[in-house]
Amino acid sequence: MTGFGHKLHVMLETRFPEKRLFLRSDAETRFIRLGPVTQLTAWSVTTVVLAWTIVATAIVIMDSIGAGNFRAQALRDQMTYEERLNELSSERDRRAAEARAAQDRFSSALEQISAMQTELLRSEERRRELETGIEVIQASLRRTMSEREAARDRARALTATLEDDTAAMPGTPGGTSSAATVDMLAEALAETAQERDKIAADAEYALEHASEMELELRLLRDKNDAIFSQLEEAFTVSVEPLDEMFRAAGMDPERVLDTVRSGYSGTGGPLTPLQFSTRGGPVDPDAERANAILRAMDRLNMYRLAAEKVPFDVPVKAGFRFTSGYGMRWGRMHNGTDFAAPVGTPIRAPADGVVTFAGWSSGYGRMVKIRHDFGIETRYAHQSRIRVEEGQRVSRGDHIGDIGNSGRSTGPHLHYEIRESGSPVNPMTYIRAGQDVF
Repeated sequence: MTGFGHKLHVMLETRFPEKRLFLRSDAETRFIRLGPVTQLTAWSVTTVVLAWTIVATAIVIMDSIGAGNFRAQALRDQMTYEERLNELSSERDRRAAEARAAQDRFSSALEQISAMQTELLRSEERRRELETGIEVIQASLRRTMSEREAARDRARALTATLEDDTAAMPGTPGGTSSAATVDMLAEALAETAQERDKIAADAEYALEHASEMELELRLLRDKNDAIFSQLEEAFTVSVEPLDEMFRAAGMDPERVLDTVRSGYSGTGGPLTPLQFSTRGGPVDPDAERANAILRAMDRLNMYRLAAEKVPFDVPVKAGFRFTSGYGMRWGRMHNGTDFAAPVGTPIRAPADGVVTFAGWSSGYGRMVKIRHDFGIETRYAHQSRIRVEEGQRVSRGDHIGDIGNSGRSTGPHLHYEIRESGSPVNPMTYIRAGQDVF
């Protein structure tokens, strides 16, 4: 044994002196010698095992504590998320109720507008009749004045003739002829006086009726002005939210209206511009206001048609919750919005369009694609059942499928996409833009 080994052995003996472990049986007694090295090895192994046990126990305890904190935090996050979802659901229901009320107001306004337009046309026709009546009365007055002047001239001529005849035949036996002439002149003067009185009475009657017609005409104009003001205010309130809705969706309202108008190029009907006679005078301001209102009606009607063709509505009407939005998720781009709901929940078309695909599509599972106007396409993935066929034309609100869990899906939900000219966009842009209308 070397010197270092001897010193190490001596040092270990001071710490771990040699011990003997006796093992006794019925026949004999044996012992096991435990040297310093053996004791050091046993002590080291025991220490390592004990240390490992302590460390492992600490790790388990810390993991349990961490897991408990994580679960508590996850529970708090879930509660916060559920509260937010409940708020969103309440807000959605409130918006839907407001949209239904706005739709009812719009329908009522259209009915009132139709009735007011009919009343306006009747008023205009009555006004034209009054103007014609006033012109007839004025013409009668002018004719009566002319006839009265002619009667006066005739009376003066007869008087002059009588005077000449009387001066030419004084005291002659032609008195009979003079008397006849006087009688004729007296009769002519009496007729002239009667005609004059009749003309005066007719003139007074015409003036009285002209005043009544003027008053009636003013009342009609005041009534028309009130109708115009009410209609103009109603259209201002109705059209501005629709302008904002299309702008919020990133669409140019004028381009949208031109596109819709090009598809509905028919003429005639209730929106035909009014043509009021001006009789060679200036443009009738009532006609201008009426035509401006008709143009606003046409704009509102075009907006109504356009709103049916753009996916402003939500595809799920029953109870649901948003689970994933548009954007990056787990390092990958999520091109749509997810609506979680039980299997079989109906999926509704958010706008009019044509089904371009209805079938299985790899990770999308059972999927439907709908082509809408303005280069917009919507997609509905992970369905449990498809209820439309390729080439079928659908309208807003039609039942196109049921929510499911097909394809790459972690639970029952609808994966909803909107694409513009083939590029995905955030569906919530359209849904938020239409939340005050649908």
